[in-house]
Amino acid sequence: MNDLLIKSFKPSKKLILFVIILVILFSSIIIFYSFAMDTSTHEETSTEEKKDFIKWVDFNVSAEALNLTAKLDIDSHNKKEEVTYNWIELLAYLSCKNGGNFKNFKAKNLNNLVETLKSGQSLESLTQDLKFYNYYYESYMAVLGGFIGNYSIEVQQEDGSKTYEKKYGLKAFLPIAKNYSFSHYDDFGNSRSYGFKRTHLGNDLMGSIGTPIIAVESGIVEHLGWNQYGGWRIGIRSFDSKRYYYYAHLRKNHPYSEGLEEGMTVKAGDVIGYLGMTGYSVKENVNNINVPHLHFGMQLIFDESQVDSPNEIWIDVYQIIEFLKKNRSEVYMANKETKDYERKFDFIENNLIE
Repeated sequence: MNDLLIKSFKPSKKLILFVIILVILFSSIIIFYSFAMDTSTHEETSTEEKKDFIKWVDFNVSAEALNLTAKLDIDSHNKKEEVTYNWIELLAYLSCKNGGNFKNFKAKNLNNLVETLKSGQSLESLTQDLKFYNYYYESYMAVLGGFIGNYSIEVQQEDGSKTYEKKYGLKAFLPIAKNYSFSHYDDFGNSRSYGFKRTHLGNDLMGSIGTPIIAVESGIVEHLGWNQYGGWRIGIRSFDSKRYYYYAHLRKNHPYSEGLEEGMTVKAGDVIGYLGMTGYSVKENVNNINVPHLHFGMQLIFDESQVDSPNEIWIDVYQIIEFLKKNRSEVYMANKETKDYERKFDFIENNLIE
């Protein structure tokens, strides 16, 4: 019976043609949709690829180069010389000439550059054919952009009164308060094993428990609290969002300066906490660090995708610490009951929003 039904069913030519057209139509729709999806994905990928920002910085500018270029910048502005210098531009130029390696830095190379600029040539003309100048300039601006500029600082007069003086100069401070001793060596990249094998992404400043810790630069307190690796720690982001300062292993029981909270503004030179030896524990307030010290680190952020990701950029700050030894914040005990310290001389930065 089934065989008879099959034999009796003979599709017409019109039906066959209709089916063929229907198949072709559906096939075209599927192909078009697949192509559109592929194009959309490709466009999104292309957009992501076009998002151009610096992915890595190897900062090895020597303290000597930092000192010499900073002096040229500050002196030329304060003396209102005919030619004024921008220390970051000078450093970027020198990096182009030495391949980014300051181990063989020679002051005469900087002197030659200064003489050339004094003769009338512009830095723009000198750098127009230097392939990596823009990279070095942007990188060093991210590292040092908040260090030199205009500010006002409180000074004490002979009669004991205090007034504010407007200045142009170094407005970043050493993270250890004035009159407190410390020692350090270049330990960036050394091996660490707690939790998992990794490299040391900062500089350890050895000192005494309770030593006041100073905000290197003005900014916003972004992180505060316990971290099993850093113990009690503070994270401060600069106002231009390019630098994230990390202060770790702060004192047990009383790690922070009185009133410090996440989201608040701190000034360069403010007391933010106290040196200790906390960390290496999932349990809070534990001293599992063998030697009291401050772990100080600086992360560079060119794009927010680099925050809390495998693409973080931490730089060697040893030479920066050496450079900042010349500028230390003087402190005094402001509260004898809590043994909290405060800075002795107030500081006002032009771009600081109260």
